[in-house]
Amino acid sequence: MNFQQLRSVRETARRGFNLTEVAQVLHTSQPGVSRQIRELETELGIEIFVRAGKRLTGLTPPGETVLPIVERLLQEADNLKRAGDDYAAQGKGTLVIAATHSQARYALPTAVRDFRAMHPNVQLRLHQGSPKQVAELLLEGEADLGVATALIATYPELVALPCYRWTHSVIVPAGHELAEEAARGVPLTLERLAEFALITYEPGYTGRSQIDEAFTQRGLVLDLVLSAMDADVIKTYVELGMGVGIIAAMAWDEQRDPGLRAIDARHLFATNMTHVGLRRGAYLRDYVYDFIRTFASPLDRAHVERAMAAPVGTVVEP
Repeated sequence: MNFQQLRSVRETARRGFNLTEVAQVLHTSQPGVSRQIRELETELGIEIFVRAGKRLTGLTPPGETVLPIVERLLQEADNLKRAGDDYAAQGKGTLVIAATHSQARYALPTAVRDFRAMHPNVQLRLHQGSPKQVAELLLEGEADLGVATALIATYPELVALPCYRWTHSVIVPAGHELAEEAARGVPLTLERLAEFALITYEPGYTGRSQIDEAFTQRGLVLDLVLSAMDADVIKTYVELGMGVGIIAAMAWDEQRDPGLRAIDARHLFATNMTHVGLRRGAYLRDYVYDFIRTFASPLDRAHVERAMAAPVGTVVEP
């Protein structure tokens, strides 16, 4: 039994049983992948995959039992290498962060700056994507930590640490009738908002589900003329007069957005929670703990370690 056999099994399951893709990921040939799988199956005395001719189509019942063990063995091997690197590198290394667009643009910059001052020899890499993509990068071991909304808390393989709550704002051009009503103290209602063409996030991004749910519960139609992944794009089209925007409140800044006005919408849409996500069982280098503490001060090392050790579904308070 060797690690290449284990990697072949893991990647075959991850890549939808497409051995061509597996071979590309592992930098080998398709016959080589097939041979590695067959050798492991022979050694274990079981068939891991269901076959239809030469194609693999799924996991056998023994394969479903074996795959989580293979995942754990490879994760522990990776942990062993990280632990060795941690002691050998003496403060050097790479920190890979996966984050949604809004978190990367508005929530992380201060933490990244402060962390860089603390660890000048650590290279930072930032991957941006949807909450689902952030979770997938963590699950595949491609990121050390993720920053996203509550979706990552639904994955049992991940530890999700609550960081802070945030709300939405409605944005309009200066002089817009909604801005004038807000200035006179007239409360904004969903019914009033539904009278306008709206611009907001794509499904799966930055609390979009909370927005859809609020309209649905009131039996109102969301007249969506444009959706985008990024708040800066939304603000651009609001300034052009294409519609009224709904964005994360942290994405509006009076100095950066002088042509826009923001109206507090926390009473219209449910509050959102940002989490730091970690792969359960992963070895965390010292500077990963430091970054988490820099980003969310209540999440010190002791709290993170308790959360990583806690059973799935357990909420560990700071």
